[in-house]
Amino acid sequence: MSRIEQLIRDMTLSEKLGQMTMTASGYAVTGPIIVGDSTDSIRDGSVGNLLNIVGPGPTREVQKIAVEESRLGIPLLIGLDIIHGHRTLFPLPIAEAATFDPELWELTASEAAAEGAADGLAMTFAPMLDVSRDLRWGRTAEGSGEDAFVASRMAQAKVKGFQGSDLAAADRIAACAKHFCAYGPVNAGREYASVDISERTLREVHLPPFVAAVNAGVATIMPAFTDLNGIPMSAHKGLLRDYLRGELGFDGVLVSDYNAIGELIRHGVAADLVEAAVLALNAGIDIDMMADAYRKGLPIALERGLVTMDQIDASVRRVLKLKEQLGLFDDPYRRSSRVETADALLHRRQIARRVAAKSIVMLKNDGETLPLPRTTRRIAVLGPLADAASEMCGCWWAAGENEPNVSVLAGLRHAMPDVELRYATGTSIQGDDQDGVDAALTLIDGSEAVVLCVGEAMRMSGEAASRAYPSLPGRQSEFAQAVLERAAQAGIPVVSIVFSGRPLVIPELASRSHALLAAWFLGTEAGNAIADVVTGAVSPSGRTPMSWPRALGQVPIFYGQRPSGRPFSEGDFFTSKYLDVGNEPLYPFGHGLSYGRFELSDLQVTPALATRNDRIRIRVTVTNHGTHTAEQTLFIFSRDPVASVARPVLELRGFGKIGLNAGEQRVFEHHFEARDLAFLGVDLNPVFETGDIEIRVGPSADQRLQQVQKIQVVKS
Repeated sequence: MSRIEQLIRDMTLSEKLGQMTMTASGYAVTGPIIVGDSTDSIRDGSVGNLLNIVGPGPTREVQKIAVEESRLGIPLLIGLDIIHGHRTLFPLPIAEAATFDPELWELTASEAAAEGAADGLAMTFAPMLDVSRDLRWGRTAEGSGEDAFVASRMAQAKVKGFQGSDLAAADRIAACAKHFCAYGPVNAGREYASVDISERTLREVHLPPFVAAVNAGVATIMPAFTDLNGIPMSAHKGLLRDYLRGELGFDGVLVSDYNAIGELIRHGVAADLVEAAVLALNAGIDIDMMADAYRKGLPIALERGLVTMDQIDASVRRVLKLKEQLGLFDDPYRRSSRVETADALLHRRQIARRVAAKSIVMLKNDGETLPLPRTTRRIAVLGPLADAASEMCGCWWAAGENEPNVSVLAGLRHAMPDVELRYATGTSIQGDDQDGVDAALTLIDGSEAVVLCVGEAMRMSGEAASRAYPSLPGRQSEFAQAVLERAAQAGIPVVSIVFSGRPLVIPELASRSHALLAAWFLGTEAGNAIADVVTGAVSPSGRTPMSWPRALGQVPIFYGQRPSGRPFSEGDFFTSKYLDVGNEPLYPFGHGLSYGRFELSDLQVTPALATRNDRIRIRVTVTNHGTHTAEQTLFIFSRDPVASVARPVLELRGFGKIGLNAGEQRVFEHHFEARDLAFLGVDLNPVFETGDIEIRVGPSADQRLQQVQKIQVVKS
């Protein structure tokens, strides 16, 4: 008999439910404190999993209680949110998505896993795979943006990075794909609100990233807080049990979100914790996080015959299997015993700086304002985010809250030691404080450039941080306009740097700034990375993973919309348009400038006649006509103009990068499988239809910038 089966046979009901319970913890000088419990719950086996305890000392101490003082000695599964780094913070996921570089996505997850594992963790509640097309939603910051293909590639990279090839390795942790599924399109962009979307949108947009995660071997999955078309995900048998476990074959652990099972009562589908526990278990959730529904509700449900012991045993078996895969039975202290070297920590910060620089999107650069000339001697560095090191963390800092971050001002000082940097905040991030405006404006006089740092506070995006007005908060817009006006009068260029966890609605700032950078929140090395780009040490290469709207009324806005029967036509009144603003975004998906000047030519797509078993090969010549070495990102789209179901005007099939020296020309090549051109037909089953297909290659979703060639899809 296997170790797991022997344990299940020996367990009491209380001990089984302990393996199905995860509770939050903290650490005080008196020892570990378990919320709503005492450490006796670990000793008696009624708590088998913890979150929010961190550090080799604390995690080892609580693990010792479970292993050496409980009856069966089953180790604890200890997890923490590691969304974009653990102690060393990388850019927010929405920022990292802007690199369009799966190798970097995997690398940062791998580094975060190593750092978290050294702190005694065996699990993270990441990656977040929700597709977001509504920038009002605060958790946009935690995902990869508007495109399902990009989210799927990030899913693969992050799962591989966190888990590696051996989940039991001392520097690997279990990943948790969340939030299954369709959490992103919450009503009105409001956190935790209801979701009501079509089955087609669910299957074409929101499920593919989770399919990719399952195929990559993700160890755990977390259902969303929200309901989908009236059924809360924590009780959704159709998607959790039938689709996820049945159709996809996922045999890992399903862990609820924080108190989500208890919230089935507020959803209005359960009268009490007993009913809530029954619904969740019947849907297939193995671990109840923080609701205490399983420990309190399932004993009663068993007595009433509402659940069976076989169901409970199945969940316990999956939890124990995960602990075994993590190597916790063989060596429960393996992770907390691994000490990281100073060289490893330094190398990680260097990676953080490199990834942060690559995450910056140069939205605008009139007259080659950037990089700043080497002859520059006086710069006014203004704004509430110019010297705000703590804000650089972004909305999820894990264990990195007290780690040293580099502000913009500090980064510029280090990069430009001979330049006079004149600094003033001018105004606050969110408040009405305008007392410092005049003093800040005075610093512009006599300067040769202005670096204006504005945007959100770090806690204005992320969970429970939806915004009805996602523009510059407080009185920053007034301050920015005053700065731009004063600088214009003096003939001084303004470089505006915008910090946020989402695209913002900033048409006036964009129109008047000479250069505009989307800096998101870049983490530990933010200031150094920004200085690298501003000074020209690094050519910006980030691209927008979400469309930036001209006006809030355009939201949700995304490139992959269907054409409609009356698409916009200049001069025609009865077409799909707004009366007061254009349809097009301020900056489209994939937009981003560099210090190079690229041209695409001679697109070749083969074969001209393709069957579903063929591999489509794309070759396009890329030339850098600029004076700087730079990197260009290219996107491969398809368009099916005639199909049995109306298809989006563009569908992403791939992306890649090419770096070129000044004046260099090379051929960019990319491949994808012709079978990927299949889509869900009228009955929502996959179909592969014959006919003409457009293959489009360009630097963004702006069709005016794309090279186009048609191929014909034929039967095998």
